[in-house]
Amino acid sequence: MERTFAIIKPDAFAAGNAGKILARIYAEGFKVVGLKKLYLSKVEAEGFYHVHKARPFFGELTDFMCSGPCIVMVLEAPDAIKKWRDLMGATNPAQAEPGTLRKEFGSSIGENATHGSDAPETAAFEIPYFFAGLELL
Repeated sequence: MERTFAIIKPDAFAAGNAGKILARIYAEGFKVVGLKKLYLSKVEAEGFYHVHKARPFFGELTDFMCSGPCIVMVLEAPDAIKKWRDLMGATNPAQAEPGTLRKEFGSSIGENATHGSDAPETAAFEIPYFFAGLELL
């Protein structure tokens, strides 16, 4: 079993799609071992996305991520990182495959409904950023 980190972003939450995304997560066979609804502060968003600090979209990304509530999760499944990334689809919803979450619920590269760890090392940073070990069941 592998664990990955996932976010249902503020755009999907505001559009009322969080429940639909959660239903897809369960339907695809993931076990949700951690889940929280929260509002990120600007500082929390900047810390989480620190790897993008030098990129021109950093300010827009962090502003967006603290624009409303989101759901942060730890998902577990065999090959969970790849499986979640495949379910999310391409970062740009216009280029995402039909049936993926970003194709169905995303509206732009910046507002693309979901986030997921891209590697085991990323998951190792992202999971404890939001969850203490005792919160993962």
